[in-house]
Amino acid sequence: MDDVETKSKSSALFSRIRGILRIMDSPKRLATRTANMERIKSTARELLAVKGASALSLREVAREMNQTSSALYRYYPTRDDLLTALILDSYNELGAAAEAAAASSANEDVGRRWRSTCDAIRSWAKEHPHEYALIFGSPVPNYQAPEDTIAAASRVTLALGSILAARFADQPPPAAPTDPRYAAVLEWETLEEFIPNVPRPVAARAILAWSDIFGFLSFEIFGHFVGSVKDADTLFALLLDDLEELLSL
Repeated sequence: MDDVETKSKSSALFSRIRGILRIMDSPKRLATRTANMERIKSTARELLAVKGASALSLREVAREMNQTSSALYRYYPTRDDLLTALILDSYNELGAAAEAAAASSANEDVGRRWRSTCDAIRSWAKEHPHEYALIFGSPVPNYQAPEDTIAAASRVTLALGSILAARFADQPPPAAPTDPRYAAVLEWETLEEFIPNVPRPVAARAILAWSDIFGFLSFEIFGHFVGSVKDADTLFALLLDDLEELLSL
C-alpha cells in the first residue's frame, strides 16, 4: 500500500470519527444554543418593558448582554426574527393558559368553563402586560408577522371555541344565519373551523364576545379605565354574565 492510499484512508477515518463526535456532542450543542436563545429573548423582554417593541434592535440587546451584534446573528439574523420569536412565545403562553383553564374545568358546566377560561386569559394579560401589548397593542412599524405565527395566535380562540362547540354538541347541524346583517360580513368557513357545529347566529355573536373580552383587557392593561372604573374585577364579571347570555351558555 503506497503512502498516498494510506493517507487517504487515514483522512477518511478521521473524518468519520469527527462526524461521530459531532453527533455525540449535538445534544450538548443544542442545549447551549437553546440556553443562549432564551437569554437573548429574556434580555429583549426587559427592553420591551422599558422602550417598547418599536425601539427593539439586535444592537441594543447585544449591548445589554455585553455582546457584539454579530454574536446574536447566528441565533436571530434580524430584528424581525427576534420579534417573531417573542410573539410566538407570547401567543403560546396565553394559549397554554387558556387551554389549561378549559381542561381543568372540563367536568363543570359550560358556563363555568367559559368563565374560568376568560378569567385565566385576563390573569395572564395582567401578569404579562408587555407581552400582551406585543401581540394586542399597536403594530410594530415595518414589521409583518409571518404565517407561522397563525397557529400560535389561534390557540386561545380554539380554547374558547371548544367550549362553545361543547355547548351545542348535541344540537342539530348549524342552520343558515337568521340575521341577514351578518350574512355577508363574516368568514363563515373560517368561523366553522374554530367553532364547529355552533349555530351561525351564535358564531356571529362569538366574534362580538371575543371583541368585548379583548377590548376590555386592552382598556384595563393600557390604563384607559382610570377615572371611569372603580372596580375592574366586578365589571369584568358583569361582562362575562352578559356574554354568557349573548352566547346562550
